[in-house]
Amino acid sequence: MAQNGSISRKRPNILVTGTPGTGKTMTALAVAEATELRHVNVSDLVKERSLHDGIVEMVSLMSDVINTTYHMLEVKGYSGSKLSNNLDCEIFQMLLEEARESYSQDILMALKSDTIDDMNKNVAILTDWSKSWIPVPAP
Repeated sequence: MAQNGSISRKRPNILVTGTPGTGKTMTALAVAEATELRHVNVSDLVKERSLHDGIVEMVSLMSDVINTTYHMLEVKGYSGSKLSNNLDCEIFQMLLEEARESYSQDILMALKSDTIDDMNKNVAILTDWSKSWIPVPAP
């Protein structure tokens, strides 16, 4: 680890986040395969190691239309307030606002994820970004 908590590395970290059912895991696994990056379940890692700042070069926020989200949440067995809260997040784009407050705008990318075609485009976008990423030397 370099000074000031910054980490010197040769490969980027890409955080894929969003509401349940937007294709985060499928997209992340496809990007990992296309770029030979390692896939890590960040929710578990962040909780386990209390990691929040300075480890992510790109934040990709996945969102889709309400009908798709509603269906995916129902399939996952969500109901009542859990279903309502997740739909509210999507409707009001609360996650995007939280991401804008938490991350620098130059590393935040909001991607539409309504269809498989959208997901394929997102994989291509993130793969291209990963291949063009240039590491910044640690101070």
